[in-house]
Parts: sequence; structure tokens; C-alpha cells
Amino acid sequence: MKNINFQGKKAIMRVDFNVPLDKQYNITDDTRMREAIPTIKHVLEAGGAVILMSHLGRPLDKLKEDGSINVEKFTLNHVTKHLAEMLGVTVKFCPETVGETATKMAAELNPGEVLVLENTRFQKQEEKGDLEFSSQLAKLGDIYVNDAFGTAHRAHASTTVMAQFFPKENRTFGFLMENEIKHADKVLNNPARPFTAITGGAKVSDKIVLLERFLDLVDNIIIGGGMAYTFMKAKGGKIGNSLVEDDKLDLALELLRKAEAKGVKIYLPADSIVADKFDAAANYQTTLSNEIPDGWMGLDIGEKAVNSFKNVIKDSKTIIWNGPMGVFEMPNFANGTKAIAVAVAEATKGGAFSLVGGGDSVAAVNQMGLADEVSFVSTGGGAMLEMLEGKELPGIKAILAD
Repeated sequence: MKNINFQGKKAIMRVDFNVPLDKQYNITDDTRMREAIPTIKHVLEAGGAVILMSHLGRPLDKLKEDGSINVEKFTLNHVTKHLAEMLGVTVKFCPETVGETATKMAAELNPGEVLVLENTRFQKQEEKGDLEFSSQLAKLGDIYVNDAFGTAHRAHASTTVMAQFFPKENRTFGFLMENEIKHADKVLNNPARPFTAITGGAKVSDKIVLLERFLDLVDNIIIGGGMAYTFMKAKGGKIGNSLVEDDKLDLALELLRKAEAKGVKIYLPADSIVADKFDAAANYQTTLSNEIPDGWMGLDIGEKAVNSFKNVIKDSKTIIWNGPMGVFEMPNFANGTKAIAVAVAEATKGGAFSLVGGGDSVAAVNQMGLADEVSFVSTGGGAMLEMLEGKELPGIKAILAD
């Protein structure tokens, strides 16, 4: 990025402006936009112009009753006013992604100016990685910049395929992408030990590949969230009405056996906060995680589990956290996730390197004001997950290709 001369050039840049909006289409969390600002400003300050591409939502999955795209709901124009305020420059909006208007507006763009193209996912060719559509996008700019780590695991036209239309010296990662790759590389290739992975969420099936990968990387695996009860039941415990994947019991036992053989310690929650229904206002109590009464379900980790997990985290030198410890959205069942967030921040203060990735884990550190107290918060849940799983991300491969 820093070695490219942007003077008088147009950088066509893929960003991730897939931000949450309220019913009046106001942005409720601008984190993804803020993360892209340094890259955009760098090009502008270097004498270039910026053409921005992004998706917003899944418009082709949510068509109007007459089969047309709901432009009002999914237009990327919702972000232009706020982006202009963040950059301190005028931001132009093009009502199409490619076509005569896009070609004309891109051609007339002057150094120091910013143009936002309409939602890339208004075009079905985007998710198909269509070659012709990619070529049309590529013709709008001189230099291709990918700063959308959150979509780097998708082989879409704007995230991957269009890179091939630029010579290697005219395609690059933005600062956000560079940062994500650098930090992932640090935990994957040169971790200080003990190395602890904290994983949560609903299902073992969502994290099988990640857990298998962790067995070759880490010293400790902490398992919380709904997925813990599949392990509990596999070990012969009573889990009441807790979430369980009965078809994954043998897999859970196999993972436990492999961990033992490799000398990796797996920590399951000793106790749980259990409720009589899946409801924020449900009755709740604390029980041992392998002795949950019939009719009750585990919705958070209990105090014994919190203390056990905190001790492991405190002694760690590298920490990856992906997934909540409980039903984080309900205040009565958010304490476990919050306690882990604090523990990770305290370990970081003590010298550990911590990487937090995945929606609810990121939400926890953000809500508690701890984002600056962990080493790195990843903006790309799915992309970071696949990178940790050892998969090659198409958006990264496309930039590096010869």
C-alpha cells in the first residue's frame, strides 16, 4: 500500500460497509466504516481519487412482492452522508454499480474526491464471481485496493475476481487487511505459550474444523456456550433440555480423545446458569453442568466455570477468543461472556497477546469498552474463522497471485 504511487490515479477500493441500520436507515454501528478510513485517507492524501465498492445486506434474497429489488432498504447511499462527515470531503454517489453512469462519474472524478458505487449485490453477477462484471468494475479504476477483510473468504467479483485485471504492482491490500493478516499470522505461526483458545456458540458442528485445527496449535481449549452440552452429554452427563447435537456425540468424544493424546487440555464449564425456558424473563438457577434437571436448559456458564476459565486465561501468553459463553443477548445470561471479556483484557494487560474475532465476542468487548484493552479485534468473523481453520482466503490469494 505505502509503495504505490496514487498521484493522479483512481483507486477502486473494496470496503466492507455492510453496517447495521435502524428502521429509519440510520447507521447504528459504524465500526466497519471507521476501520476503512485510514486506507481511504491515505489514497486521498497521496493525490489520488477513490471509488468505493461494498455490499449491504442480501437484497437478492429479500426482493419486494413484485420481484424487484428493495432499493430504498438496501441502497448504499445510506452511508454516504456519514462517510463524508468522517472524511471531511464531499462524497458522490453513483446509482448503479457498473454501466454508462458509473463509467462517466468515475472518469470525471478528480484527485481528492470520493465516489461510492451502488450496492454490488444488486447485481447477481457479484456473488457468482462473473468475469464480465468483474472486468466492467476493473475498468473504472487504475489501482485495485482490497480493504474488506470481512468478505475475503468470498470469491465474489468485487472481492476476488476483478483483481486479475490489474498487474501485480497495481493491486494491493488496504491497511485493515494488512493488519488482519499480520495478527492472524502472529497467532498461527509464532505464538507465545501457553496458548489458549476460547470457543463458544451454539453448535459443535459450526466449529468442528476450528476445534480440529486448535488441537495442533494450542495448549488449552476452553469450551462454553450451547456447544458445551454436546460434550457434557457425550461424557454421560445429564443436560436437561439444553441445546445438544445428538448426532455429534461420538465426534465430541473423539475430539476429547485426540486432545488427551496430543496433551491439549480441554476445559468444560463445571456449572451452568440454567433456565426453565428460553426467555429473558425465565426463572433461573445454578446447577452443575452435568446434573441439569429435566425441563431446565443451560443458558450461561456459572461462577465455578468462570473462576476456572479465568485462571487458565490469566496464565496464558496467547489467547484467541471466538464465540460467547452463553445467551449473550439476554442480560440474565450475559455474565459469563462479560467475565471472560474482562479476563482476556486483564491477561492482555499482563503481557499476553489476545485476538478477539466473531460477532458476539467482538460485541462483548465493544459493549464493555474493552476493545482497546485487547491486542486485536478482528472485523471479519467468517473470514478470520476460515483463516484460523487454515483455509486459503480467495480475497487474499487474488492480491498475491502472480
